[in-house]
Amino acid sequence: MRATAVREPGGPDVLGVGEVPDPVPGPGEVLLDVVAAGVNRADVMQRQGHYPPPPGESEVLGLECSGVVAQVGEGVSGWAVGDEVCALLSGGGCAERVVVPAGQLLPVPAGVSLVDAAALPEVACTVWSNVFISAGLREGELLLVHGGGSGIGTFAVQLARTWGARVAVTAGSARKLEACRELGAEVLVDYTRQDFVEEVRTATGGRGADVVLDVVGAKYLERNVAVLAPNGRLVVIGMQGGRRAELDLGALLAVRGAVMATSLRARPREEKAAIVASVREHVWPLVEAGDVRPVVHARLPLEDVGRAHEVLEESSHIGKVLLLTGRGTTDRTPRDDTDLGGTA
Repeated sequence: MRATAVREPGGPDVLGVGEVPDPVPGPGEVLLDVVAAGVNRADVMQRQGHYPPPPGESEVLGLECSGVVAQVGEGVSGWAVGDEVCALLSGGGCAERVVVPAGQLLPVPAGVSLVDAAALPEVACTVWSNVFISAGLREGELLLVHGGGSGIGTFAVQLARTWGARVAVTAGSARKLEACRELGAEVLVDYTRQDFVEEVRTATGGRGADVVLDVVGAKYLERNVAVLAPNGRLVVIGMQGGRRAELDLGALLAVRGAVMATSLRARPREEKAAIVASVREHVWPLVEAGDVRPVVHARLPLEDVGRAHEVLEESSHIGKVLLLTGRGTTDRTPRDDTDLGGTA
């Protein structure tokens, strides 16, 4: 089968597509014919040599995909050959075939195309597990999302608004902020020229954010604590701005705040399966109702994996970037969408 390959750690130019052996499903696993795969920051970090896959997992890039069940392993129930699904992965999605633990499969939601379903598993599981399970966002609270124009950001905005929460976002351009506003964000902060602490506190009458979803890390730690409302919760899920910073415990104590940091990729299969099941129960009905939808910036052929990584590193995208294998998509023309209209 064809699969993405990283010749050596480096820039997007080290990426290519090569031939590798087809994977074989073991007990409790399912083999998928991949139609599309989502590209994430984790893939960029892995390409750079900073984020290797967990032991025993595929070296091929790709933490989510959509496709068709091609084979069912021993002991698997509830799935059959021919089912259209999307999947949360620990790796291997940017290829023509991938093996998935059965507990990490989701049906393609009604109203979402098989291709665009690849934009859902990673963001849905990340947002649901962090913002709603770990941080416990409640109706009427305010969620601050850093990187509101990203795949995670665009999904978090929609899900929080549907849940009855208010949403504030940071982004680096007027175009991204307008996209977030269209999705339901009401407090819009251009981080290149505005202080998000000041803007959020002004918008909330001095109260601050009840939950902060942060992909930046060290660079924002002090200000993230400063923006917390009483009993506020900060969830760190990325380190784009570094991994080490000083935490002022006095400031945290003053608001009775909590700081938590989580990752999804390295969790045991049992934990991932529990998150996927919860997403299917609580989030999928909202997607099928049209209240939450995948936002897709670009759909590119698998061979353009280098260009997909360039788009992510340029941070010019709004929503997700997808790679198409060509399987099951002969009636579709891969395209690079340049605005929020490029969605399912």
